[in-house]
Amino acid sequence: MFNWIKRYMPKGLYWRAALILLFPVILLQLIVSFVFIQRHFEGVTEQLTGGVLDDLRLIERIVITQGVEAAQETAQTLRITLEPVADAYRTETRRFYDFSGIIVIHELRSIPSIGAIDLPDDNFVIAGLRIGDADFRVTILRKRVSASNPHQLIVNMVFFGILLSVIAFLYLRNQLRPITRLARAADAFGRGVHIPYRPSGAREVRAAGQAFLDMRSRIERHIEQRTLILSGVSHDLRTPLTRLKLGLSFLSDADRVPLEKDVEDMQVLLDEFLTFAKSLGDDSGAPESIDPADVIDALRQDYAREGKVVHIPDVQQQGAVTIAARPTAIKRALENLLNNAFRYGETVLLRYELTRDMVVFEVHDNGPGIPKDKVGDALKPFHRLDPARNQNKGAGVGLGLPISEDIARAHGGWLELGPSPSLGGLLVRMYVAVEK
Repeated sequence: MFNWIKRYMPKGLYWRAALILLFPVILLQLIVSFVFIQRHFEGVTEQLTGGVLDDLRLIERIVITQGVEAAQETAQTLRITLEPVADAYRTETRRFYDFSGIIVIHELRSIPSIGAIDLPDDNFVIAGLRIGDADFRVTILRKRVSASNPHQLIVNMVFFGILLSVIAFLYLRNQLRPITRLARAADAFGRGVHIPYRPSGAREVRAAGQAFLDMRSRIERHIEQRTLILSGVSHDLRTPLTRLKLGLSFLSDADRVPLEKDVEDMQVLLDEFLTFAKSLGDDSGAPESIDPADVIDALRQDYAREGKVVHIPDVQQQGAVTIAARPTAIKRALENLLNNAFRYGETVLLRYELTRDMVVFEVHDNGPGIPKDKVGDALKPFHRLDPARNQNKGAGVGLGLPISEDIARAHGGWLELGPSPSLGGLLVRMYVAVEK
């Protein structure tokens, strides 16, 4: 039932912590303001104004029975100024933030002889009083009808509430900092970047940090062992393949040609398998800030030397954009996509565009494409889509797209396949995170 609230909740840990911290403080201040100010100050104002009302009734009775001079003497004793005026006093003002003034006016209206009520400032209350046929202006000290400086409680409450909230947030930020450091280290490791990290903070956060370090160490050892094993396998298999090539050279052409084709296929299969197995653990070259336009231009020149034309639209200028990536890995991923496009199509288009936090490389071709129900299978290692893509076009073993996907994921992105709206064949989008 609270799913709609999630859309308006902060996404970051710091802001959520601030909301958890500030919400009860603000709610408590509102409750205190309502209960104390409305109930207490209204009650005090009513009591004080009630006493002044008794004084005004006494003055009114003295004016009627003993005269104006006697009433003025009594009013002076009661710290009230009574002045006869020619015309009835008609000025009525009240500042919009003078909430206690509302109660003062309401209480003074209980005397029928009182006319206009003026609350010009925090010092005086001026009212018009008509007794018989005579008009008077009555001036009363404001502190006699309402509590003095009622806003001081609000000011002090808000000030100390903000001060204590800031202190609490600074302390809370220190407690949350180890969690954000752990998140950065885990995110960097997911992209293949090793940044120093030391567990700190509360006991539970330290335990999570130590678990991450143990996991990172196990993964790094596994990758290192896998690379060493594959390097040994590569050396051991290439030696007998070389001997087979030498042995086949002594056979007749009729027997040698098909066997050499099998040996070449084995060599290609072995090379692509090793490339795929080492793609995740490849740390040849540190991440650098590279411009996608430079990468695309370098690929265009490389394929031009091979006699292949890569069409690049002129609408490439996206402003200054950089991505933190390994140039060799990004180039290898795009080469796999371009080789795949040239294998099954004749026209190939390469472009990139910038989204909010990603750079999207797009490779279009005019080949047969891939059916929607086969898109998931196309990203599986060693899976060959015989019905959709003609395998006679080349010696692919189904590793080009998986290798490119692994490289994209290592750079905080992913791979996306679909139909090309411009060329009608396959469209491959490779997302890469923009450098922060």
